[in-house]
Parts: sequence; C-alpha cells; structure tokens
Amino acid sequence: MTAARPFADAGAMSAAADAIWGALGRADWLEAFAAHPTIGAGSPGGAGRAGKAGGAGRAGAAGGRGGTSWSDEEQAGVADAGDETRRRLAQANREYEARFGYIFIVCATGRTAAEMLALLERRLRHDAGEELGVAAEEQRQITQLRLRKLLEPEPDALS
Repeated sequence: MTAARPFADAGAMSAAADAIWGALGRADWLEAFAAHPTIGAGSPGGAGRAGKAGGAGRAGAAGGRGGTSWSDEEQAGVADAGDETRRRLAQANREYEARFGYIFIVCATGRTAAEMLALLERRLRHDAGEELGVAAEEQRQITQLRLRKLLEPEPDALS
C-alpha cells in the first residue's frame, strides 16, 4: 500500500487495497490473520473474555479511541454475551485453530456473539481450501472497514 501511494481519493485507495490483497498468497494471509485477537478474547478489559488472546498486533490496536482498540470496537457484540455463549465461543475457537491452523477470522462489526458463534460453527464444516478463501474475504472486509476508519476525522477535530 505504501508503494502504491499517493491515491487520488478514498475509492482509489480502497481499490488498491483489494487488488493488493487479492494478489497475495496463503503465507501473507496467515500473517494478517495472526495480527488479530481471537473472537471473544479482546484486549485486556476489552470486548471479550473468552478464548485465548491471539496477540492484537498493529491491526488490533490501530486507531483505538478512548482506550479501546478497533478489534474491541468491532467485537462489541461479544461484550453482552452470556457465560454459555462465551464458553461455546472459546471451545469453537480452539476447535477451529486446531482444524485450520489459524484463528477464526470474521468481520465482527455489527454482529452479535450468537451470530459469530453460528458462523464459526458453520465454518468448522468447511474443507481447508474453502475456509482459507472465506477467511481471506473476511480479512478483506476488515481491511476495508479499517481503511474507512483511518479516513474518519477524530471526534475532537469536529468541534
């Protein structure tokens, strides 16, 4: 992305991100996935408590306002989940990672914990090739969401 700059506008930046993402391979995708926390784990004091933290890295910590990371904001649907849903998310996350070798990636924005759990359980039935493609598409959506966030003015800049 850095080499592709400058961009004429937000649309050109978005298109470049998609083109670059589509040209990457499995190892690159896995590197991107590794930068995310596990769904339901969140950052300390963040959206979730279940599961094993996957190291938020730069992707999870970028741009957080008010002490929260973008990952925490995106996973806000987990914050109000009951103990049973959290337990099931943690278990399904472990099964997913054991089956596919990387954490469950989902564009969590606007989704409840129950919705994410249902997606996770459904995606556990995919074969490895199919699931990698689904996870890569989810990561593409997350990237697009975060690019839009980067272009949003800071709340205090609006006053």
